[in-house]
Amino acid sequence: MKLNVVPAKTGSLWVRQGIRAFWRQPLALTGLFFMFMASMSILSLVPMLGEFLALMLLPAATLGLMAATREVDLGKFPMPFILAAGFRTTSDGKRNMLMLGLIYALCFVGVMGLSTLVDGGDFAKLYLGGGSLEMDTLMKPEFQNAMWLSMMLYLPLSLVFWHAPALTHWHGVPVAKSLFFSTVACLSNWRAFLVFGLMWSFIFLGTMLALTLIGSVLGDGEFAAMAMLPAMLMLASMFFCSTYYSFKDCFTSDTIYA
Repeated sequence: MKLNVVPAKTGSLWVRQGIRAFWRQPLALTGLFFMFMASMSILSLVPMLGEFLALMLLPAATLGLMAATREVDLGKFPMPFILAAGFRTTSDGKRNMLMLGLIYALCFVGVMGLSTLVDGGDFAKLYLGGGSLEMDTLMKPEFQNAMWLSMMLYLPLSLVFWHAPALTHWHGVPVAKSLFFSTVACLSNWRAFLVFGLMWSFIFLGTMLALTLIGSVLGDGEFAAMAMLPAMLMLASMFFCSTYYSFKDCFTSDTIYA
């Protein structure tokens, strides 16, 4: 396996490739993303450990979406079982994927735990679905500080895990090394990832603004609210498609695991 350092403009290429891949199988990929979100939501409803288990399965689930994009890239139709690709492998592969999930869940809980030191847990409860969204709470300086702290801490966490599930699954890289290589790849290609992140931010914000403006022109206050959910589902599906291409360009290997 070899690490590639790509130019900044490659970040925009990943975005375009993800969008093109999505439109080759839009219904299948949107449906898979909906299944991914629904599975995480249902699992989080399990008392006591539900939310932690959902966090544990998140790396494997995101790998499943990348695997679905790989199927489309190979000219195949992504079937629903592709979401479980991380566990349709050897016993060592399953163990590594579960270990990645455990580490991710513990780190995420740690991030939320640190945010509670700032605002007493309001942001953590809201983010994890156990709190109510009230304007008074949102406007509190403590809540906003906790939100920014969580975002600052989650950014390095996402870099560490960005490529790790794919490295473990397709290249057979051990857990510790996959986390290390993922971090090195993201830092080495920070310019491309900066372009990648900015482009997706503009796309999401631009779409929300466009839907709001269309609703205003039509004089229909509910248009934006009705159109926002399917639009965000489609954009999120495109985003996860593009993550596969970021992995594909950052690493090369003579052997690709199925």
